[in-house]
Amino acid sequence: MAASPPFRTTPTGLTLNIRVTPNSGTDRIEGVETRSDGTAVLRVRLSAIPEKGKANAALIALLAKALNISKSAIRIAIGETGRLKVVEIAGPGAILAGRLNDLLEG
Repeated sequence: MAASPPFRTTPTGLTLNIRVTPNSGTDRIEGVETRSDGTAVLRVRLSAIPEKGKANAALIALLAKALNISKSAIRIAIGETGRLKVVEIAGPGAILAGRLNDLLEG
């Protein structure tokens, strides 16, 4: 895992930095990448194409399944049309952070 996590807890849940690679043939969370500016991002590959919100919907579904939460708790706050996204996840931040850490370590 990278030196810094790709997320931070907030009063309403968790904010997660993500780098998406769409049209990759599979849906999977690859791990953490530290970018050249020092920020950590969660690398995610999606089989969906980046057209008409399909990749965003696939990202939300993948995160919901991986974190065992409802899709309605996830919102793309920044980057709807880009590869770099900031996702807000509503819920207990400490529990969500623990689930994400378990996912990244396991």
